[in-house]
Amino acid sequence: MNEFAQLTFEEKTIELPVVRGTEQEIALDISKLRGQSGLITLDRGFKNTGATHSAITYLDGEKGILRYRGYSIEELAENATFEEVSYLLIYGELPTEERLDWFNNSVSHHTLVHENMKTFFHGFPLGAHPMGMLSAMVSTLSTFYPAAQNANRSVEDIELTIHRLIAKLPTLAAQAYKHNTGHPAVYPQNDLSYTENFLYMMFGLRSEDYMIDPVVNSALNKLLILHADHEQNCSTATVRVVGSSRANLYSSISAGISALWGPLHGGANQAVIEMLEQIKADGGDLQKWIDKAKDKTDSFRLMGFGHRVYKNFDPRAKIIKVAADEVLEALGVDDPILDIAKELEAVALKDEYFVSRGLYPNVDFYSGIIYRALGIPTEMFTDMFALGRLPGWIAQWKEMTENNEPIGRPRQVYTGHTERSFVPMSQR
Repeated sequence: MNEFAQLTFEEKTIELPVVRGTEQEIALDISKLRGQSGLITLDRGFKNTGATHSAITYLDGEKGILRYRGYSIEELAENATFEEVSYLLIYGELPTEERLDWFNNSVSHHTLVHENMKTFFHGFPLGAHPMGMLSAMVSTLSTFYPAAQNANRSVEDIELTIHRLIAKLPTLAAQAYKHNTGHPAVYPQNDLSYTENFLYMMFGLRSEDYMIDPVVNSALNKLLILHADHEQNCSTATVRVVGSSRANLYSSISAGISALWGPLHGGANQAVIEMLEQIKADGGDLQKWIDKAKDKTDSFRLMGFGHRVYKNFDPRAKIIKVAADEVLEALGVDDPILDIAKELEAVALKDEYFVSRGLYPNVDFYSGIIYRALGIPTEMFTDMFALGRLPGWIAQWKEMTENNEPIGRPRQVYTGHTERSFVPMSQR
């Protein structure tokens, strides 16, 4: 039975279809609103606007629920590999052993990047931000694979592009890191898992007998899974809007990387460490900064606490907190910044001010702690986020193109001058 809501304006009433999702989310379909009434909606930041139907990720911020394709984030983080989750997001179902072997073998055949891309890295100044390099290099990949730019590309061509991108992003991210350290690039080893290979390319030349710590590898696997998708956030919406113009996948993902770079989005875990460094530089008086955070007249805000979507506890934070504790114990890291982080965590979990407002440590807080403990530079944190989010971006782009969704074109309410006559220079 069809459901409708009525909208009345200036004595004219129109009916808006009611849409219900599988988890009983309810929306009003305003697709034909302007044509029927001449009206548009105004929704700054699109906080109340559903831009699409999607079968990929379900999120309930009130209840702290996050599911990929119906599977809880808790079960996936505990039992799955990042490769399995990537397959799940992109293809819709968990892979069989045969399909996972096919997927891993296909990806491993494309981990190398063209040697000419070294020239581009050499052109970046020393200390260039890794996200700037990563976004530029991903966009550049489209010039090496021109078939990806074909608007009429086949399903096979699209799948090849997807596998190439999943394979090459860790290589490019690791090379961005090596560029800033002045070390030669470390080539991938395809007998390693996805996360092991990335760790090897990042740190493989630190010692000839570099060994990958299983606790570290497990924590990285969990982090990538937790970041793999998060519904229609800023960077995901960017990927879908850019892709709606039928831009190639490389360009669409490059745009998503740029959106993720912002400190209000993926850059939040970098902001956490910068905040902790600020507290340390000020003498380490934690209570002073907690008081500043509680003072409404003070511009200081604690980074890595609370979440725009989750009203209580970020379910991802519960998982990664355990991994953070395991990493710190396994590595025995002696770092005053991480000591401040643990003290801050202990206060926030007990202080009534934070508890009553749902300002619990979120996934950005704990991921920043883990990355610092691993020796990953602060500016690389958002690249790590991009590695995890890649399969989600791809799944969203793939869904959007398969549904043949129209080009994104938001409306506006104009607030500028009304029509006026041009004034010659001599009369101004």
